[in-house]
Amino acid sequence: MRMFHAGELAVQQRMGQAETAARVGRSIRTGIPAVAASFLAEQSMVVLGAADPAGRLWASPLTGPAGFVHAVDDTTIDIDTLPATADPLSGALSGDVEVGLIALQPQRRRRMRVNGTAAVRGGGLRIVTEQVYANCPKYISRRQIREVIATGPSGPERRGSVLTSAAIEMVGAADTFFVATADGDGHADASHRGGNPGFLQVLSPTRLRWPDYRGNSMFMTLGNLAVQPRCGLLVADWSTGALLQLTGRAELVWDAAAFTAGAQCAVDFIVEEVIERPGALAVRWGPPELSPNNP
Repeated sequence: MRMFHAGELAVQQRMGQAETAARVGRSIRTGIPAVAASFLAEQSMVVLGAADPAGRLWASPLTGPAGFVHAVDDTTIDIDTLPATADPLSGALSGDVEVGLIALQPQRRRRMRVNGTAAVRGGGLRIVTEQVYANCPKYISRRQIREVIATGPSGPERRGSVLTSAAIEMVGAADTFFVATADGDGHADASHRGGNPGFLQVLSPTRLRWPDYRGNSMFMTLGNLAVQPRCGLLVADWSTGALLQLTGRAELVWDAAAFTAGAQCAVDFIVEEVIERPGALAVRWGPPELSPNNP
């Protein structure tokens, strides 16, 4: 099992958190412990990070009834669905594909991450795990599931290369988003970012910025971006099911004058493609209870 690559190690050293990362990193497993298998089986939504055939990274939601994600054995996970036809990862998951998966449970402020190799199996995915680990509950907004509806957008999808006024409004209201990244060898990862509304800033219709708050000190997302700037973002309107999927490139910002109090650094995201999918998320959630850890 790989532990940390050069990009992760470099960011850990720069942040002065290498010793903490080495200690926390001992929790990473190749296999799926029983508690993780039980957690996965409870979920109605997970987020998958992967690259399309052009190498662009996307973060995509997968939803289903509890049990649609389940451990087959201690190194294998089956997901009983595939990305929707309108999703940018639809059709991209052919052959063996490097993926990252995050299962976020807003109701209980819990999350876990899985990185490995996926292949289409029947009407779903089978993931062979390489890294399995839990994340701390910091910055997760608590939410309750309000309803689960039949899938299918409530309006036409829109594609472009700049953020529309509707997309800008959605970004500005977000207290949660997901990030897909990969290292220099293509090993993918999916992670979560949370904060008070407005923490994901719109600098222009083609540029976003977010602060990086202190977390588990392993810096898997920042470490990936240090060696491979391509990444994908997923923003959801949790109440209406609208999805905003972005792909582009990121730059790490170390100048303290550029980021807000409570952050360790910032990330600038340069938009290359935007997909707006009204009503595409089947799971609808209630209002947030913002995390008390938010700066």
